[in-house]
Amino acid sequence: METAQPDDGSGGGPRLGVRGWARFLWRQLTSMRTAIVLLLLLAVAAIPGSLIPQRSADPNGVIAVREENPELVWLYDALSLHDVYSSPWFSAIYILLFTSLVGCVIPRLAHHWRAMRARPPRTPARLSRLVGFQTVAGDACDLDRVDRVLRRRGYRTTRYGESISAERGYLRETGNLLFHISMLGLLLVIGLGSGFGYDGQRLLVEGRGFANTLSSYDSFNRGQWFDDAALKPFAVALDDLEVVYETENPNAVGAPLDFTARVTVTEDGAQRQAQIKVNHPLRVADADLYLISNGYAPRISVRDASGQVVYDEYTPFLAQDNLYTSLGVMKLPDGLEQQVGLRGFFYPTGVQLETGAYASAYPDLAFPVLSLQAFTGDLGLDAGIPRSVYALDTDAMTQIAGGDSGVDALTLTPGQSAEIPGGLGTITFEDVRRYGVIEVHVDHTQTAVFWIIVVLVLSLLASLLIPRRRMWVKATPGGLEIAGLARGEDPTLERAVGDLAERIRHEADGRGQEPMADAPARESTIDA
Repeated sequence: METAQPDDGSGGGPRLGVRGWARFLWRQLTSMRTAIVLLLLLAVAAIPGSLIPQRSADPNGVIAVREENPELVWLYDALSLHDVYSSPWFSAIYILLFTSLVGCVIPRLAHHWRAMRARPPRTPARLSRLVGFQTVAGDACDLDRVDRVLRRRGYRTTRYGESISAERGYLRETGNLLFHISMLGLLLVIGLGSGFGYDGQRLLVEGRGFANTLSSYDSFNRGQWFDDAALKPFAVALDDLEVVYETENPNAVGAPLDFTARVTVTEDGAQRQAQIKVNHPLRVADADLYLISNGYAPRISVRDASGQVVYDEYTPFLAQDNLYTSLGVMKLPDGLEQQVGLRGFFYPTGVQLETGAYASAYPDLAFPVLSLQAFTGDLGLDAGIPRSVYALDTDAMTQIAGGDSGVDALTLTPGQSAEIPGGLGTITFEDVRRYGVIEVHVDHTQTAVFWIIVVLVLSLLASLLIPRRRMWVKATPGGLEIAGLARGEDPTLERAVGDLAERIRHEADGRGQEPMADAPARESTIDA
């Protein structure tokens, strides 16, 4: 047995030593108060993951935030704010909480097991000090009948001489422990089970599709134990993306009411038509397909000076506001006499302001307008440094249209063409389609999490609603003394003692309505 070291004269009290400090820290970590603090801390730590775009869920949002706040990029990277749930600090809180719960639950399980097997405590000498004390007519010969009454009410009973000690409500502690075990199971299932899943995002323009292969995804985040060979074969094509806007309420004209992605799914050699709506995913194989964002993709073609097509693509533009004013980038490293970069704004319903600039007045395609700035120079694609397809680095480029170039931006409507300054070629705004971002999410923990949550809620209700109480009935010369004692808060205890006394009186008078047959001791929620 370890003892504290004597005072060394410094006035600081006994020294704990290494083992003593380790034991002290372990007790602090496994205390219920620490578990609650860590649980709250985990909830607070998840807030940045809700407010700041995460790479696993919104890669386009990550790009936009970093471009809008370049001075904060170092902070995002230092604190892993775009990967909160896989960051070291979030994992540390998670592991500490798990350890705290394990260290808290195991000793309580052993203690509860012993309590379940132990006899109810002996009858106190003076019942008059306890809750609901009263005396009814009777003597020691009536204790057998009293014992049966208590058992029928769900009490475990033990005879101590001329008294009966009864206890019930063990399910309260059982529920409490089951609640904590459910919390452990939830942490374990989410922490480990999610490692076998994956998230993949793919931007699809109307009329385009993709197959469920790694090379088809724009971004792909695999779990720690995910095997690439586990990808099940299927293909999805976006046939049409319909958005319904508010048109009747003058205070909310243009507000989106509904998003519907109509898709064609090819699985096991068969095709079927299906829909994906916000919060209504489509189940394909073992994956859930979500519609997480949408926008516009103008089709832009570029021809060189001789008229040969060097670029003809639907280019996704990222929405910058609720009216879908959208920003997009095109990079033309080959085909023209110089490398050309185009940065433009797309306005679904373009209106010209008094300043001459354009803005979008409505999110739907009423009068689409495309405004492009043009740059020549080194696009930086040969430097071996990864570049975002949604950003254009103009540090080593010269602006030849728009901005301070002295040449107006190239403003186009569908079907119109414009000359690229310097005789480099022409740009044509062919047409525009919508695009949707489809997220393929595989999570093998959903069923387990659902049932764990059910058990967690039921066990919490049991721990809150089932009273833990003790009853004593003692034969004295003046009659049968009855009293109770609660383990914790029990506002109904006094009434329960009164009900028991009334039941005993009825039994004594021979007018009881309950059957006299003995029943095995059991837990019950009666009088809860």
